[in-house]
Amino acid sequence: MTGENNLVNIYSGSEISVVLLKGVLEENDIAAIIQNDYQSGITAGFFGGTPTAIDLFIQESDLKQAEPIINKFLETNHK
Repeated sequence: MTGENNLVNIYSGSEISVVLLKGVLEENDIAAIIQNDYQSGITAGFFGGTPTAIDLFIQESDLKQAEPIINKFLETNHK
């Protein structure tokens, strides 16, 4: 079932890049959620994921508004 409230993975990268992009999105009233399987695994006592593959998710309904922000972020930070 698909709907406007589904989460979509919009970016995967280092923790620093993910936190920066999350901040930019939230400055534009777009809520974002970080998923860090590596850190979660360490906290739970086992290892999983990689330390450089942190995921950032937003609501599908925010995707259209977020796309230009994400594109500008990628142009600025990934030259």
